[in-house]
Amino acid sequence: MRGIAARVYRLLAASFFALAALNVQASSVESMRLWAAPDHARLVFDLSAATNANVFSLENPARLVIDLDDTQMDTDPSTLPLHDSAISSVRTGTREGGGLRVVLELNREIEPRHFTLTPNDQYGHRLVVDLEYPGESAVENPIDPIEAMIRDQEIQAQRASAQGQMPDNVAPPSGAAPAEVQEAKPHPRRDIIIAVDAGHGGEDPGAIGPSGTREKDVVLEIARRLAAEVNGTEGFKAVLVRDGDYYIGLRQRTALAREQKADFFVSIHADAFTSPRPQGSSVYALSQRGATSETAQWLADSENRSDLIGGVDGNLSLRDKDQVLRGVLLDLTMTATLNDSLSIGGQVLEQLGRINRLHKSRVEQAGFMVLKSPDIPSLLIEVGFISNPDEERRLRDPVHQSGLSQAIFSGLREHFERFPPPASLLAWQRDNQRRPSGNEYRIQSGDTLSAIAVRHGVPVNQLRQANDLNGDVIRVGQVLQIPRS
Repeated sequence: MRGIAARVYRLLAASFFALAALNVQASSVESMRLWAAPDHARLVFDLSAATNANVFSLENPARLVIDLDDTQMDTDPSTLPLHDSAISSVRTGTREGGGLRVVLELNREIEPRHFTLTPNDQYGHRLVVDLEYPGESAVENPIDPIEAMIRDQEIQAQRASAQGQMPDNVAPPSGAAPAEVQEAKPHPRRDIIIAVDAGHGGEDPGAIGPSGTREKDVVLEIARRLAAEVNGTEGFKAVLVRDGDYYIGLRQRTALAREQKADFFVSIHADAFTSPRPQGSSVYALSQRGATSETAQWLADSENRSDLIGGVDGNLSLRDKDQVLRGVLLDLTMTATLNDSLSIGGQVLEQLGRINRLHKSRVEQAGFMVLKSPDIPSLLIEVGFISNPDEERRLRDPVHQSGLSQAIFSGLREHFERFPPPASLLAWQRDNQRRPSGNEYRIQSGDTLSAIAVRHGVPVNQLRQANDLNGDVIRVGQVLQIPRS
């Protein structure tokens, strides 16, 4: 009798452990999170364990079906903020044969993609479902096509001049027919475009302060204030890379700036350090050889890791060269871009120092992926350390946020007023304020200062004086004032 009881006990115990193992393997949806961007929506399922997912579309009406094996729903999908997304409603139920079925009712055309993520420091197992909107721009109010055309022509002319311009001391061949004089066309007077990037966003909150302040919220407010400063100034236009609580990949941020023909890219952050002691604002430009300080290296690593939170695969090593940096011309362009970034960064840092403590008194350099653009000067600005309790409190203050945005734009504006792009309104204003009389000539590819002087019958020294030129360096698209002889 005792033997029979023992066998029954062992059988019951085995059944219990088998059932427990089955329950451990089963998954549940603990929460669902949705972020709506202008060009996509991202739906994240927070799971208690890894599971298999099958995602497919249905038509008439348009739906997206998400099947999860061995999974149950432990949250209420009706709390999702569906406004501004392609999702009209969410239905859930038990799939035939077991498992969870989630049906998204759609109100527009989408291109779905999905992937799973393993646990990290912030989240557990996740299923990410992206609903991309074909033909839509990630930037609200994208640049006018005419502005884009002007910007493209300007860049192409500058590169052609860099490759083919003759030295000024080379005279035209003897007996050659005089070149046809091309009078200046109407000046485009385009706006200088500033791409303003609020770091992190969506499922990536960035750093979190001692009182729970999230970096993604603070920097978005500062970015919006900076964009308002830019748009409120004649001759400037702001493009907000992120104007809501959603995630954009680091490479996509610079790609969006390039698509919008930006003259400058500024990324706003409020990062943290391992200690609550560091405080103050910092300005960073890209370094191709590594960081200039231990703090710069640490911050670069933490910012670049945010793509892992957002679910972007790839090698995020700071030593990795972006694939667009190919060829000698782009290497030279990058060198010039870095020099411009450092110059502008110095002016921004000086302005920030007037309203806030500086963490470092010089522009730092580090391998931030978001700065790896070969043709757009770029800066990453740490407006303060959110890990410092006093600075966290100031960063939440709207008055301090406005002061930071005004200081950043003051530095940018100071640079572009001194060195305006040739086709910009600021360049036209500068040329006309300094030289209100005489004829204009816009420099073409292949022009030299001496050849222009000969064409218009004026001494080259007089041409230099009329245009405040210290030497013979001229740029394609630059408008010269031709003094009356």
